[in-house]
Amino acid sequence: MLKPNCALISIALLGLTGWLPLPTKAAEPQQFLLWPGGAPGALGDKEEDTPTLAVYLAPQQTSIGTAVIVCPGGGYVMLASDHEGRQVAQWFNSFGVTAFVLKYRLGSADGKRYHHPVPLGDAQRAIRLVRARVKEWNISPERIGIMGFSAGGHLASTAGTHFDNGNPSSSDEIERQNCRPNFMILVYPVISFKTRYTHRFSRQVLLGENPDLNLVENLSNETRVTTMTPPTFLVHSNNDDGVAPENSVLFYLALREAGVPAEMHIYERGKHGYGLAPKDPILSSWAKRCEDWM
Repeated sequence: MLKPNCALISIALLGLTGWLPLPTKAAEPQQFLLWPGGAPGALGDKEEDTPTLAVYLAPQQTSIGTAVIVCPGGGYVMLASDHEGRQVAQWFNSFGVTAFVLKYRLGSADGKRYHHPVPLGDAQRAIRLVRARVKEWNISPERIGIMGFSAGGHLASTAGTHFDNGNPSSSDEIERQNCRPNFMILVYPVISFKTRYTHRFSRQVLLGENPDLNLVENLSNETRVTTMTPPTFLVHSNNDDGVAPENSVLFYLALREAGVPAEMHIYERGKHGYGLAPKDPILSSWAKRCEDWM
């Protein structure tokens, strides 16, 4: 990650300027297939059956060797790939971080598309792929994070609590890599699948109408935190009318219990789905706080 505790004067200046503007320039991203030979479990060969990574390389002269895989939200039925993807990648590039926007496979309200563990497999493959190509992209293998918004936050937190060391006997170099992210950034995330704070639509799409209770427990990610869970930065708003802020609170408390470094910001106002919130002089400050944390 980046160096901690950046100069406090930058926060003061942020308060004076009022809000964080979006970067205005970014190179057109390259698209990479997660599985060039076809994704396992694919239901077809259409675009929605083909998970990809869009690669936004940090400028060579400012790159700091850190990467973040970004998981846009959308209730596991769509992807908010602009304000929770492209704009976020450009923001990362503005301070030397290379970003990868993940297009993961999705479910549907009628249950006829992808369920768990397919999205998790896509996220794990993305982490392995980036780790396998760190030299090409000028990235440290120990500085690969994952970020998620809303249901994408559930996917990111699942990747951060369900990981393995890779398959050392695989003929595929990518599959030999471990899929543990080195840090997590979770913005108004779905976390719990078993409490009254559950975002029931996301759970239904991912697990089906009547999911097995053991699976519900396993994917309530506040119950999966251990000492090996990566350091985490959390953002939510108190008046979120989409995903209750208790999701972030439960995860933060679990991180504290496990002794995992964590930072959480809950804003009084903001509701849900604001991304970088570039038009809000208060809410947009979360991005600078995240940069300082990194």
